[in-house]
Amino acid sequence: MSDTYQPDGTEAASPAEAIPPLEVRDVTVRFAGLTALDSVSFTVAPGSVHAVIGPNGAGKSTCFNVLSGVYRATSGSVRFGAAELTALPPHRIAALGMARTFQNIALSPHLSVRDNMMLGRHRLTRAGFLSAGLRLPSARREAARHGERVAEIAAFVGLTGQLATPVGLLPYGVQKRVELARALCMEPKLLMLDEPVAGMNGGERREMAELIIAVRESLGISILLVEHDMGMVMRLADAVTVLDFGKRIADGPPERVQNDPEVIRAYLGATSETEEAST
Repeated sequence: MSDTYQPDGTEAASPAEAIPPLEVRDVTVRFAGLTALDSVSFTVAPGSVHAVIGPNGAGKSTCFNVLSGVYRATSGSVRFGAAELTALPPHRIAALGMARTFQNIALSPHLSVRDNMMLGRHRLTRAGFLSAGLRLPSARREAARHGERVAEIAAFVGLTGQLATPVGLLPYGVQKRVELARALCMEPKLLMLDEPVAGMNGGERREMAELIIAVRESLGISILLVEHDMGMVMRLADAVTVLDFGKRIADGPPERVQNDPEVIRAYLGATSETEEAST
C-alpha cells in the first residue's frame, strides 16, 4: 500500500472537521409484522471508526440497508449533517458522500479492475452522454482526470499491478480490496464497510485492517463497519454499537462494550458464572 493517497482538493472528501455526523434516531424497520430493527439509535462522530456488531440475525445488515437507502425505515430518522436520509433513494444518498461495500462482493467480474473502479467515479462525472460519445476536448480532459485518480487510489490499496485484470480472475481477498477501492473512488465523507474481512485468511485480514487504518489516517473520513471479527473491531473502532434481535443492547467505547453483561449474554448465552452462582 502507498501512503501518498490524499484528497485532491476538488472532488475528494473534506477535512475531518467538515465531515458531518451520521445520526440514527429511533429507527424501526418492520417486514410483514416482523420487527427487524426496534427503535435503534446511535451517532457516528465525524472522522471516527464506528462498528455495529451483534450475533447472526441481530439486524446489522438491515441497519446498513436503511442507511444506504436500500430499505426504508418504518419510523425514525437518519440524518447526515443537515440532510434527512430516510426518504432518499440510494443514488441520492451516495451523492451526499456516503459509499458502501457489500457483504457479498458486488463487482462486474468480466470488467477490469480499472473499469470497476471507474464506475465509482460516475457520480463525479460532469460530461454529458453526447460530449462523452463525441469525445469532445472537455470530456477527454475529464476522463483523463478520473483515470489519474483511479491510478492513485489503485496504488494506495495495492492494486496497480492488477488494473488491467478482469476482476473475476482475481483471488477473493483481492476482489474485496477492489470493492473498497471502488467505494473510495466515490470520494466519500462516510465509508460503510459490510463485513470487509469476511471469508479472508489471517494474512488478508491483517492487510485489510491496515488498509482501513490508512484510509482513516489519510482522509480523516468517518468509517462505519459491520464485522464479526471481534479482534479487528476492538483494534479499529472508536465506538461500538451492539444489536441483538433488532434492539440496541450496548453502545460506547470498545473496552466498555466488550465487558457489558448484556453483550456477553448475547454472544455466549446466559450461562455466566455469576448467573450460575445466583441459582
